[in-house]
Amino acid sequence: MFEGLNRQSASDAFPRIETLASLLSSLADNSATTRTVAVSRQVLTSFATAAVEMWLRAIHSFLISASLTEASPIWASVSGYYASHYAIRGFAHLLGVFQLHKIKKIVYLQITAQPFVCSIEKKSGWNREHKFYWKYVSEHPSFSGDPFFYPNREDLSKSDGSHRNKANYADHVNRFPVFEPLESEYIRQRVERISNIEFSDVPIPSADRFPDIDSVQIVAYHRIVKFRRCVDEVLGEKNRFWRVHRKPSWCPDTMTFSLVDPAYLKLYASRS
Repeated sequence: MFEGLNRQSASDAFPRIETLASLLSSLADNSATTRTVAVSRQVLTSFATAAVEMWLRAIHSFLISASLTEASPIWASVSGYYASHYAIRGFAHLLGVFQLHKIKKIVYLQITAQPFVCSIEKKSGWNREHKFYWKYVSEHPSFSGDPFFYPNREDLSKSDGSHRNKANYADHVNRFPVFEPLESEYIRQRVERISNIEFSDVPIPSADRFPDIDSVQIVAYHRIVKFRRCVDEVLGEKNRFWRVHRKPSWCPDTMTFSLVDPAYLKLYASRS
C-alpha cells in the first residue's frame, strides 16, 4: 500500500478530496450481491494516504480537545471523541476497509496474493459508520487482544458513543465556563499529563460522569500513538511518505507521541 509513495514527493502525495471513494465507487455496481474485482496500484496507494490523512485528523482533533479542556468542556468532549473515531477509521483503512456512504457499499481489500482484489458488498442498516469501523478493528486479529479497541456501543453508559451523545443530544447540559484565550503552554501541560498518567484499566468514557474529558482524551491519545507505532513497526524509516508525515509540520512540539504504557497492558498481552 505504501510502496508507490516512495516514488514521489511526500509533500504532494495526498490526492484530491474523495479520491478513494471515487475510485472504489467506479468499481461498484447496483447489485445487492457481493462481488470481487481487481484493483489498481492507485487504489492501494489511496488506501494508504486515506489512512494517514484520517490519523492526521485525529491528531488535529485531539489538540483541539486538549486546548478546550477548561474553556469549553462540551467541545472538548466532542472533539476528543472524534480524535478517537478518526484514529479508528485510520486503522480500518490500513486494514483495507472502506465504507461508501453515498452508494451504501462496503469494500474489503484483499492483498494476500496478486492480482490484488477487493470484495464489495451491500451495506446493511446495522452498519452505521461509527459502529462498523470500531467493531471491525476491535475484532481484527491484529488488535483483538488490545483493550483500547472495543465496539462502540451507544446502548451502554460506559462507551465513547454514549458519552458523545450526551454532549450532542442531551438537554440542559449547561457547561459554559468563562471562555479564556487558548495558550500553547496549557496544551503542553495537558498533553504531558495525558501521556504520563497511570491507570488500572482502560478508562472508557462514561456518560454518567459527563463530561468525562480525562477518559475521552486518554483513550484518543493512546489510539493515536498506537497508529504511529503500528506503521513505524511495518515501514520504519524507509518510506519517504511516512517519514515526512509521521510528525506533520503543523503539529506543535508539545505533541511528543510519547507514552507510559500501563503495567496492566502486559497482563492483556500475556492473555492474547
